[in-house]
Formats: sequence, C-alpha cells, structure tokens
Amino acid sequence: MTSLNGKVALITGAASGLGKAIAELYAKNGASVAIADINQQAADAVAAEINAAGGKAIGVAMDVTDEVAVNAGTDKVVAAFGALDILISNAGVQIINPIDQFAFADWKKMLAIHLDGGFLTTKAALQHMYKGDRGGIVIYMGSVHSHEASKLKSAYVAAKHGLLGLARTLAKEGAAHNVRSHVICPGFVRTPLVEKQIPEQAKELGITEDDVIKNVMLKDTVDGVFTTVEDIAQTALYLATFPSAALTGQSIVVSHGWYMQ
Repeated sequence: MTSLNGKVALITGAASGLGKAIAELYAKNGASVAIADINQQAADAVAAEINAAGGKAIGVAMDVTDEVAVNAGTDKVVAAFGALDILISNAGVQIINPIDQFAFADWKKMLAIHLDGGFLTTKAALQHMYKGDRGGIVIYMGSVHSHEASKLKSAYVAAKHGLLGLARTLAKEGAAHNVRSHVICPGFVRTPLVEKQIPEQAKELGITEDDVIKNVMLKDTVDGVFTTVEDIAQTALYLATFPSAALTGQSIVVSHGWYMQ
C-alpha cells in the first residue's frame, strides 16, 4: 500500500457519517480533502477540524442533484488544490415505505441523490481526470442493497443497484485514461442515517426497535455485529492506494458476512 501524499480527494456527503470518516483517514494519510456537502456550515466545520489536526482540507457547498452546483464545486476543488485524483460519491439519504405507498416525489428524490448524484459528480471529475490521461479513482458508496433487496426500500435498492452499472461502465471507459472505479457495499453501519431507520422500521413492521436491530438489520450477519465507519474508511483507503488496474470495476462488500459474493 502506498500513501496518499500529493493526492486530492473530493468526498460528497462528507460532513458526517461515512464521508467524514473517509475524509479524516485520507487526510491522515497525506491527501488534501474537499468536504463536499449540501450543508456548507457543516462542511466548513469538518474541514476546520482536519486542518486543526494537521491535515489539509476545504469545505465545499454541493447539492449533488444540481449539475451547475456539482460542476462549480468540483472546479473549486481543482482551483484550490491543483488537481483531482479521487472522487468518493457518498452523499445519500433514506426514505422507507412499501411500494404501494411510496410517493413518486420521494422515489425521484432518492434516485436523484444516489444515482444522478453519482453520475453528475463522476462526469465533473472526469473533466479533470481525463486531461492528459492523468487518471484517478472513483469510488461509489453502494450497499449490501446493491446486491440484495429489503422490504420498504424500493428506491434505495434500485439506486444502489444502479451504481454497480455506472461503476462497471466507468471501469471500461476510463481504463484508456487511467481511471479506475469501485463500489463499496457496506452492511448496516450505525450512522445517523441508520439510527433514523430503526424506529421507522419498527413502526412499519409492528415490532420493537431491538427486534429491528437483531432480526432485520443484523439477522444475516455471521456475528450479529454492525459494520463500523472505520471499516468502510479503511476499505476506501485500500481501494484508493491499490497500485494497478488489476483491481477495477469491483464491488467490495463489507458486511460481517451478510452478503457473500
């Protein structure tokens, strides 16, 4: 494994949860990191924490569903740091409901953030990664739900499945320009996004919150343990530092054995 010294990483949804953990680990390993988030104040706060710890970071306001905002934010990163080597497409939300009650507006919102966001940030990043065949790494935050389905999550499952297709296509198209891509597929990680789901699922399924954790979220793991943000950050570091295209277009499942491929 090589370091990230001299590399520039743009991480969406990085003001909290998985994105923040990846940004902090990347900065510790030498990367300059852009904390992109729809919440500018929160992004700036995370960047300030990283800079105070000796890293190098900036906050960037970015609504990943807005092409103009994505392009402007990406250009801001390149102007600040001189290049863009790594994109982590991580921004996401969750809305749960059975299909017959799922509002079309919510469906469109979910696909816009997860799938359109992945496409728009990729397209913007490639304008810089393709120049002179400089190359780069694009990592999408998928899920075990990129491979499996669960009740109440039709839009989320559809979007996360879609990221596999985008990543695999990029792996083929980007190879000529030294660009590689991957999808990290976490199991349940106890982020604010997952914490919010526990009471929601308990209500929808008519069970206790403890039952949601034990018999829904962790039922198919080998040890009944949540995946951690550190697990995902370490995986993102490994993929960003892997030295060749021997590893590209891959879906890396990090789930305590919930899904095995």
